[in-house]
Amino acid sequence: MKDFTIYRFRLKEMTISRIINAIRLRLYNFPDSFSWKFSKEAKQNKANMQKFHNIHTGQRCFIMGNGPSLADMDLSPLANEFTFGLNRIYLHFDKLGFTPTYFVSASDLVMQQFADEIKELSMPKFLNWQCRQIYSNVGNVYFFRAVTRLKVFFEKNALRPLESGSTVTNVALQLAFYMGFKEILLIGVDHSFAEKGTPNSVETRQVDKDQSHFHPNYFPKGIKWQLPDLLHADLAYAEARKNYEQEGRRILDATINGKLNVFEKVDFASLFKSQIKTTH
Repeated sequence: MKDFTIYRFRLKEMTISRIINAIRLRLYNFPDSFSWKFSKEAKQNKANMQKFHNIHTGQRCFIMGNGPSLADMDLSPLANEFTFGLNRIYLHFDKLGFTPTYFVSASDLVMQQFADEIKELSMPKFLNWQCRQIYSNVGNVYFFRAVTRLKVFFEKNALRPLESGSTVTNVALQLAFYMGFKEILLIGVDHSFAEKGTPNSVETRQVDKDQSHFHPNYFPKGIKWQLPDLLHADLAYAEARKNYEQEGRRILDATINGKLNVFEKVDFASLFKSQIKTTH
């Protein structure tokens, strides 16, 4: 059976419940949309965000995804690089040996369920506007607004709503663009999940070991998480590549055995003068 798609949807994955949930979500997010445009809090947040505009012009950075392959890499060379850590990357801090330059989380479920842990992080934290009340009194926090529209886009100005791309990695790409980075290296973006089901649907973990992330307790049993939407992510990544290349910049994928085929592949070891080890 042919896999028909319309815009960013596979017809076989379209269900009544998915449509209803999408409508409900847009209604639920309306107050956040209004406050992002008109509130004093949003105005101050955007003023604070402006200090990051083009502060890394011409430089390179690494965006660390949360796939299982991250656990098989020697990441010590990144100690002297600019890095973005995503969602629950702090579970890997003991093996990293360094603290990422920036932290990004776009998932409401992550920001709500692991708020106490995220609040303890010391680096600049870029979080979704929808969870601002949870982090209103936390230092070094900057808010973006991530949205999902019928047509996929790429936003170069982080003071405007960013394309969610159904993945925090895509949000980090837009933030990195705003900061002026010229070269982005992706690692740990495996783009493959053990779990199958309706994209974006929320489920409660029923298994003891998380096989889709670098840590077995990344999403432990009993925790809610959202199933991936790889089609949406592919389309968003393609938009990111196009916009980077239009500005003379580039995104390279150094993930070990990753399934993402949007970006040019590069060997991680080749990015450094010394040989990088892998552990198995």
